[in-house]
Amino acid sequence: MKKIIIILSLALLLILLSSCAPGNSGHDENYRAGFFRGIWHGWIAPITLIWQLFNPNVRIYEPFNTGWWYDFGYYLAIVGGFGALSISRKRGKD
Repeated sequence: MKKIIIILSLALLLILLSSCAPGNSGHDENYRAGFFRGIWHGWIAPITLIWQLFNPNVRIYEPFNTGWWYDFGYYLAIVGGFGALSISRKRGKD
């Protein structure tokens, strides 16, 4: 029973994470992705990369964005998320 709950929870989490993927989230010339959407897209970048293999409409980076602020949020999420993983891995080895 515990395995079923874990599997269902992970499936639900995956659906929630991919619900606002870049290139698939309804942004256009009039509604551009901003700073916070850039953070979100940076956090889900690994999932989006895998998803892009099966659906070419999904992009890893939103083409309709506000420019510098979107890039800054995306970069913060990528560096913050993966940098934190790197630090935690180094602490475990000591």
